[in-house]
Amino acid sequence: MSSAGEGLSRPLPEQVRLHVVELAAQVLGSMPAATVPPPLRGIAKFDPRKRARLGSAPIAAQLESDKEFRELVAEAIQTAWPELVAGLAEGTVPPAAEPVLVAAAAYLTRPPGWPDMVEQARADLEQAASIGTQREQAETRLREQLAAQRAAAKEEVDRVREQLRAARAENSDLRRKLHDARERVKAAEARAAELEAETAETRAKVAGANGAAETEIRRLKERLADAERQLEASRRAAREGRSVEDARIRVLMDALQDSVAGLRKELALPTTISRPADYVTAVTPGAPSVGAVPARALANDDPQLLDQLLAIPHLHLIIDGYNVTKTGYPSLTLADQRARLLTGLGGLAVQARVEVTCVFDGAELNGPVQVSAPRGVRVMFSAPGEIADDLIRQLVRAEPAGRQIAVVSSDREVAESVRRMGARPVPSTLLLRRLGRS
Repeated sequence: MSSAGEGLSRPLPEQVRLHVVELAAQVLGSMPAATVPPPLRGIAKFDPRKRARLGSAPIAAQLESDKEFRELVAEAIQTAWPELVAGLAEGTVPPAAEPVLVAAAAYLTRPPGWPDMVEQARADLEQAASIGTQREQAETRLREQLAAQRAAAKEEVDRVREQLRAARAENSDLRRKLHDARERVKAAEARAAELEAETAETRAKVAGANGAAETEIRRLKERLADAERQLEASRRAAREGRSVEDARIRVLMDALQDSVAGLRKELALPTTISRPADYVTAVTPGAPSVGAVPARALANDDPQLLDQLLAIPHLHLIIDGYNVTKTGYPSLTLADQRARLLTGLGGLAVQARVEVTCVFDGAELNGPVQVSAPRGVRVMFSAPGEIADDLIRQLVRAEPAGRQIAVVSSDREVAESVRRMGARPVPSTLLLRRLGRS
């Protein structure tokens, strides 16, 4: 782009010229068709991307010769970079401004001393180009040095690989020698083991011959000890069996005695054995029968069922502990459940005067449980490997035939099994209601 008559001694730098043309092409696309300079009307119809590339020369010539068109483009650059244009107008170039943008703004706005600004921008661009050239030369040298170092490294790697191959070959030879030595050691150890086994066998034969008598004596002593243990176990079993039978007979006799006393009181029988009229022959009416269970049959969920059972003389009330507590107050801990149930059973035992046994499941306990049993209440835990249901059945079987037994449990299997054994099952809810009423 020629700058004759405008104060420039040389054409604009190529980068500045391209930037100025691109700005003018953008302004040209936004101008009304009537205001577009005639030489540029055909270019104005081009696609925006082709306008600056195909119309570069006509646009540059029009900027050089048409002051109004140049000022119109200058307004666009002033709108885009007002601070830069204001600084150039005052003769000050912002230190951070790009040289290409400074030169383009100075060329279009033409502030005082703009040719010097363009020349200064040219010098900055040439200096930057020189620096870029030096940088490229430095990069070229660095690439050459890197290539030389890579070649040297490759030679070193080849040398190390060769040494590694030689070391591997030597290592393989050493491994073969080591394998042969180990085989010889194994053979020697096997022979030594054979000799040791033969020696041990000989010693065992000698020791067996010397200890035959001692072995026979120990065997006889063990048989004697087993016989003594069996005899003691038989005696203990006989004593315990006699004790259990005595307890059963005593409980049954107490129940019969209390039943007779209750029956005599209920029938209001006279204390004398007979009267003169008793010897007169006549047909006498039959005496009313009295059973342990009330005559009126009650359903399992009838609240009066437990009260009538507790009225039976010498009733044995067996309670499935956790079945009751987990039905009545499951949110408490097991310890609190046991304490609450046993407290209520203590009062019930005092009021009803019946034998009360509360059974808890102890199959999963790690050790004995500290329980304060109230007076009149027997507390039992099942042994390891045994559940509370089995212990309840053992308690029912231990009672003599004819004694009245009630088992409190809502477990259907427990209820059916004790019913077959002669006991009366009672739902846990009835006991909870009775304890709540107390």
